[in-house]
Amino acid sequence: MNEQRAEASSPLRLLSAGAAKGIVEALAPTWRDETGAEIIATFGAVGAIKEALDAGASCDVVVLTQKLIGALENEGRVLVDTVAPIGAVRTGIAVRDGDTLPDISDAARLRAAIIMADAIYFPDPERATAGVHFMKVLQSLGIDRDVAPRLHPFPNGATAMRALADEGQRGDIGCTQMTEIRYTRGVTAVGSLPSGLDLSTVYAAAVTRPAGDPEIARRFIALLTGRWSKEIRVAAGFDV
Repeated sequence: MNEQRAEASSPLRLLSAGAAKGIVEALAPTWRDETGAEIIATFGAVGAIKEALDAGASCDVVVLTQKLIGALENEGRVLVDTVAPIGAVRTGIAVRDGDTLPDISDAARLRAAIIMADAIYFPDPERATAGVHFMKVLQSLGIDRDVAPRLHPFPNGATAMRALADEGQRGDIGCTQMTEIRYTRGVTAVGSLPSGLDLSTVYAAAVTRPAGDPEIARRFIALLTGRWSKEIRVAAGFDV
């Protein structure tokens, strides 16, 4: 950001899908330097963030899947001219640091890797994008009932990966968005789900209609989605 510093009168309030957490945290120091504002962010599963928004949670900027942002746009709840894509995120497999990386190059090998795991860590199967998809993958592979006793769901991908790193044992695996795998210390990304079972989710940001300072919120989206942050987004796991 090369704009002249403009003091913000209040913190920027952000409701965001967990996929963008690494980017927001990486950009926070630059944002403070440029605006004098702090970022008060709440991260979580996409469904949980949408529920919070529907329940009246106040925020200036919202980050959700492009599909949900489009729905908010149609409902008149975000400023149409502020909607901007951040990038696409693939769903992938993780193991603890130092564990052998399983072969997940095709459906059969992924099936074998999951069957062999003693515990499987993943986000909310009803409200998290990756969690919903992972359950569909297990069903597609015909092993959802076989592995049910070994499934460990968590409110979001970040907490699932944190638990894998802190509580997991050798041979345990996890599944969530590649971004959440990459910013969690103690876990290693094995790779994206193989062709035919893969999922790539586009995320977008928008200024909410009740934003306290729409211009400051617009500046944040410009930073989050613009050229300046491209390398940060790529490093975080976004396909830009």
